[in-house]
Amino acid sequence: MGPLRVDFMDELRRLRVLREFRERGSIAATAEALHLTPSAVSQQLARIARDVGFDVLRPVGRRVVLTPRGQALLAHADTVFAAIERARHELDSWDDSVRGTITIGAFSTAIAGLLPALLDRARHDLPDVRIMVCEAESPALFDGLDAGRFDVALALHFTGSPTAGDPRYHCVDLGPDELDLALPANHPLCGAQSLTLKDVEGEPWITGNAAGCLGAITAMACTAAGFTPNVAHRTDDWQALAQLVAHGHGVALIPRLAQRNLPAGVTIRELTAPRPQRHIFAAVLDGAQHSPLVVTILGLLTAGRSPRGRPAPR
Repeated sequence: MGPLRVDFMDELRRLRVLREFRERGSIAATAEALHLTPSAVSQQLARIARDVGFDVLRPVGRRVVLTPRGQALLAHADTVFAAIERARHELDSWDDSVRGTITIGAFSTAIAGLLPALLDRARHDLPDVRIMVCEAESPALFDGLDAGRFDVALALHFTGSPTAGDPRYHCVDLGPDELDLALPANHPLCGAQSLTLKDVEGEPWITGNAAGCLGAITAMACTAAGFTPNVAHRTDDWQALAQLVAHGHGVALIPRLAQRNLPAGVTIRELTAPRPQRHIFAAVLDGAQHSPLVVTILGLLTAGRSPRGRPAPR
């Protein structure tokens, strides 16, 4: 390996291109994400290889992939970018004014259930702040944090989210989002005084895909209740799931953040304890929690949550 030749800002820009390639998986997709031409992306990546003295990409069939050395280079680049981000936020914290642009990445029901109220408050109380919301799921949420596309990520504790104590992130618990039982409106159990999951053991179930959060939570909750659900349909689209319930094709668990605008044919019943729940948290890059703007946004998110998962009253 030859000596590294570093023009700091240019090298950082090129490394950002390589990081984007790692996430997007192709030169064409990287170019589209960065608003560059594929030729410009290829030139940036070739320049990195010349500067470091080894190939960072290798051909596999008709595409290119990262070499082991390219992956190792990016691991060090991630450390550099995290340090730069911490320095930026530390310097920002010296200015206690709340202004600027912040991008929040969030899963779909958080966008529908949590962020409209936050945007309303910010529009009234933070006239010098521009907030942009982007939908994403884990692990893309954390790829976006790492790459600087998101300043704050709203995520669920599930596969693809960081483990507790991950030093890369500062996390703020936003509490549980409890799941209630959704029944067709003409179901005989709609009028029951109390309900447990065991009461609907023999029903057809509508749930999420097995690899997703809803599918996993439903399976675990039913297993804990002593049965395996008879899954009739799977969808990760809440509106589609609710329509299937409304038309009598099964029962389902629906989180409270997803219960807005349910069709008329759905009856929601709260289960007796223990209630299934998913846990929501906000994450920022470590060091970003000292930025006045980030502190303010995290405060609004925390204030907008009630203990059992319903949005706080406005």
